[in-house]
Amino acid sequence: MIKLPSRSDWSRIGPDFRHMLLATLFFGAASGIFMSTLNNYLSDVHALDASARGWLEFPRELPGFLIIGVSALLLSFMREARMAALAMLLTSLGALGLGIVARDTALLIVFIVVWSMGDHIIFAVEGPIGLTLAKRGNEGRRLGQLGGARNFGTILGVAGVWGLAKVWGDRFDLFYGLAAVCALAAGWHYMHLKVAETVARSRRLVIKKKYGIFYAISALFGVRKQIFLAFGGWVLVSLHGVPVTTIALLYFIAAALGVLVRPLLGDVIDWVGERIVLAVDEVMLLVICLMYAFVTDVRILYGAYILDSVLFALRIARTTYLKKIADDPSDITPTISVGITVDHVVAMSLPILSGWLWENYGHQYVFLLAGGIAVIGFFVCLQIRVPAPPPLAAEAEA
Repeated sequence: MIKLPSRSDWSRIGPDFRHMLLATLFFGAASGIFMSTLNNYLSDVHALDASARGWLEFPRELPGFLIIGVSALLLSFMREARMAALAMLLTSLGALGLGIVARDTALLIVFIVVWSMGDHIIFAVEGPIGLTLAKRGNEGRRLGQLGGARNFGTILGVAGVWGLAKVWGDRFDLFYGLAAVCALAAGWHYMHLKVAETVARSRRLVIKKKYGIFYAISALFGVRKQIFLAFGGWVLVSLHGVPVTTIALLYFIAAALGVLVRPLLGDVIDWVGERIVLAVDEVMLLVICLMYAFVTDVRILYGAYILDSVLFALRIARTTYLKKIADDPSDITPTISVGITVDHVVAMSLPILSGWLWENYGHQYVFLLAGGIAVIGFFVCLQIRVPAPPPLAAEAEA
């Protein structure tokens, strides 16, 4: 099993990989704090119902829809590492705004958008940065290692939420203040990355028919994301009254499993290929949706929540697939940006429909809809084809 570098290994890995590991760890901490507290924050502080929760996904996901233009603009005068640092600054500002300033719905939306813009910029560039640190044939392994670092950071962030909540109660100002500090630390490490300066500058905008399957599986990821982020946790919070400390504990368990499982899943992607991995992921998503729809035992729902969180790691298969079919490495970042925009067409519209279904017909229909889309996704993923790699040339050590 692949593991994160031990203390004895630390001095032997390159400075870029060290900075990338630490940046990913601190970003994981900030993200873990945010995701483990968001539904409770929206319910307890802003008293949102399921319909309002669905509508909030529109502005929250708007930066992802706009990322194709934002990425093209930023790539015109900066490289991916600088974009990552900027993303962390926005994340920090958004966290501080939510924790200290956002006391009405208008300010809530403003700072959700600021946070989300940082979140989506980092999603556009973290994969390409990670790929520059990988040898050919080991892309899944490298991205899996970084995923393990993110999960370890999530453990630390969620542990911080749990500890603060035990001592001071549900103090969202403290939660999001801690998230802001972690995001700034991540930005500092991204600023010290040198790897992006040694590779060709990415193109500003790429849209090709050849990447059609990548766009399709990006849209499918939008379904998965909105189910987990918006309504999976909402089942626990609104229907079962699960407190923030329990959600944080579930996040902690999922993150702890991810430290071990994410590097292993990276190896699985390298071993069996993206086609099988992504198709199996759709089957698992169908099972999770059926659990959310029909299971009433909250302990089983805890398991569904943890499983969905762990399987989120398989999104790296999209990135490794894109690298294998890309005409040129400079296509990768702009194509990922297009993919993020595509997945947000789904992520912005489906939650509104889902919130309406929940309020008018019951939560089961939200997850039946998502399960039906997962069935379609299974057959889409079976269409993935990866060309045979060219003869292996001499490569620099990653």
